Amino acid sequence: MHFEDLPTTPRSEELVDKAFSRAARAGRAKSGFEAQESMLQTASNILSDNLGNVVTSWPDFETVDPFYYELADATLADTDVEGIDELRQRLSEVMWASRQCDKIREEYHSRIRNSDLETARKLRKQAFARLADVTEQVEDDLLAISEARDALKILPDIRADEPAIVVAGYPNVGKSSFVNSVTNARNETATYPYTTTGINVGHLERDRIRYQLVDTPGLLDRPAEERNAIEAQAVSALTHLADAVLVMVDASGACGYPLEDQLELLADIESQFDAPVVVVCNKADRSTDVEADHYMSVETGEGVEEVVDAMIDAVGYEAELPFEG
Repeated sequence: MHFEDLPTTPRSEELVDKAFSRAARAGRAKSGFEAQESMLQTASNILSDNLGNVVTSWPDFETVDPFYYELADATLADTDVEGIDELRQRLSEVMWASRQCDKIREEYHSRIRNSDLETARKLRKQAFARLADVTEQVEDDLLAISEARDALKILPDIRADEPAIVVAGYPNVGKSSFVNSVTNARNETATYPYTTTGINVGHLERDRIRYQLVDTPGLLDRPAEERNAIEAQAVSALTHLADAVLVMVDASGACGYPLEDQLELLADIESQFDAPVVVVCNKADRSTDVEADHYMSVETGEGVEEVVDAMIDAVGYEAELPFEG
């Protein structure tokens, strides 16, 4: 699930202009009743189809993975759309407009056929006015959907069907350096509206299985009480995603945060995630004065591969094999 592929949402004025200009061309190609019917058919079809496509281009949120659902809801809460529930209401209004355009076409099609040519022209103009009015009624909804699309398209492409390891710990403990050193993450970043830096996603493969490493600066690098409601919801989304959590600490204190604070953050993270937590002391070339599952130095490379192995073991992912009858 990735929202980057959502098409641009048109404005009501753009749709009306497009529909009526196409209808005018269709009318010029014919004459009499056929011209009026063709214009009505063309304009109503363009409006109905385009409005409907705005709605159907979005995923069915009932089937969206819980990780993406909560992440999207948290992202939209920081916009004028204020969450997925309001977005769904906006989409429902646009679908109503699409169906109304179909109803107007059906109503005026029969009325035009049962009238004289002059009346047919008047009825077609009447139909155009109603089509324009219906489309303009959902202008605010289209603008809100456009804002939602712009907010969600920058969410990272994290795949719920692939094992994911969330990397956590205070700033400057070496999280990003570790992710970059063992994956191809350097160019795979996306910025959240509610964080100051963004998210870092990298991938590594073992035994033909692709693992995702997710570094979330601005979210899991400080205690829960310091997060606002939107950030807390984003963390909640990560709990659905994580197959394992790697928490890095720096016993040397070079990161600028006391070891006591780092261990409090560790306890906080352990209480939030049901997934296995692997505790790693980075900068072990400077200090190992902390109890941890593993010790490493990203700077020297010492212990890095062992930590990668430990992460993969903690995930315990087994690929589904083809059924053999």
